[in-house]
Amino acid sequence: MTKQPQILITDDEKSIRNILRDILEYESYKVEEAENGADAIKIISDKEIDLVILDIKMKGMDGLETLEKIKEEKPDLPVIMISGHGTIKIAVDATKKGAFDFLEKPPDLNRLLVTVRNALKSSELERENKQIRSELYGASDIIGESAPIKKIKDTITKIAATNSRVLITGENGTGKELVARSIHSQSRRASKPFVDVNCAAIPAELLESELFGHEKGAFTGAVKQRIGKFEQADGGTLFLDEIGDMSPDAQAKVLRALQENKITRVGGSENIEVDVRVMSATNKDLQKAISDGEFREDLFHRLSVIPIHIPPLRDRKEDIPLLARQFLSELGEEDIVFANKTFSDEAISALKEHSWSGNIRELQNVVERLAILSAEDEIAADDVRRLVVGNQSSEKVVSELIDDLESFQEFKEEAEKLFLVKKLEKYNWNITATAEAIEIRRSHIYNKLKKYDIER
Repeated sequence: MTKQPQILITDDEKSIRNILRDILEYESYKVEEAENGADAIKIISDKEIDLVILDIKMKGMDGLETLEKIKEEKPDLPVIMISGHGTIKIAVDATKKGAFDFLEKPPDLNRLLVTVRNALKSSELERENKQIRSELYGASDIIGESAPIKKIKDTITKIAATNSRVLITGENGTGKELVARSIHSQSRRASKPFVDVNCAAIPAELLESELFGHEKGAFTGAVKQRIGKFEQADGGTLFLDEIGDMSPDAQAKVLRALQENKITRVGGSENIEVDVRVMSATNKDLQKAISDGEFREDLFHRLSVIPIHIPPLRDRKEDIPLLARQFLSELGEEDIVFANKTFSDEAISALKEHSWSGNIRELQNVVERLAILSAEDEIAADDVRRLVVGNQSSEKVVSELIDDLESFQEFKEEAEKLFLVKKLEKYNWNITATAEAIEIRRSHIYNKLKKYDIER
């Protein structure tokens, strides 16, 4: 049976509420009433409301202020504003604050019903779009009940409906992109693109073209016009990952784009207006990078209007049971072979003892390894100790290599391969970051990958 939409009428005139109730109930809608903004906010918090009809002129909190609070609480909830003193300015203000439409009192019956149907249909389509995007690009739900994660979730709820820029910091593998996607999915831009760019993975000489696009003939190899990431994200969100690895030239051009909301393609002269919410992320200490002259302070302040720091998994181990069981459940949904796999309580305790230098990404990989290699349906603590390499002491790993290998050269190569893979995993297979961390050239890493046939 299809659920009947529930509409909240908010007006301090009882006669208007009665008229609207009669009209809407005749059309088989369920109706709730509030005579002021404060009551409306409480009802919206306590009940599943599908649409709000809201008067602008009310005692106490007026309609526009109530609208702002509704959008803070539930950004996707459609609101139709009504007023007996309607002006173009009021209608424009209401629309800017997120109102679906504006009607004058007393509302024309046909216009009211058409607007109500359109608002409910638009809301339904938006929910469907979010579901489709979640299935295509992965869920944006943040898993965890630790105090730091609860704080991050609260912050996301507060800022999602705004256009404020967000700078997300944290170690590799902590879930910075997931936070950015969660903000986008709860924002008014959710129906528009979420475009991500890994600034560290693109050579400096190509990053400008990647971000801003280029005209045909702009440089050797530019055989046709290309639309850059800023234009692709128009109306939506642009996520700049590893922003700390951006070259000085690219930093200057990104700063200009943020200041003017305009970009110019490489080799072009036309200023192109873009409406983009920029979120960025880094695992670097940008304050230190500013002190070292590697990052622009003015760009930092532009990007970090809202800072969000994600702590490493080792600092929120109470989230490990939820995460591990969620990852195992997802494996079961993907492949029936894993459908009956579970963790024993002792196995979960053993997982919590691990240091998790690779954070959530490492935990996800470990859960998949345990699901595949554990002999029984219930993953035991012994499986964790046996199969999670990080739980072994370095002496044990070295001892096993010595026992298995005969020549010194073989031992040296296996140790080198193991070291390289662990470091690449730690830095999310970012060659530049790994090279800097272990103090060798990037070209040397590429040579080692080829030599040892290492693939991600």
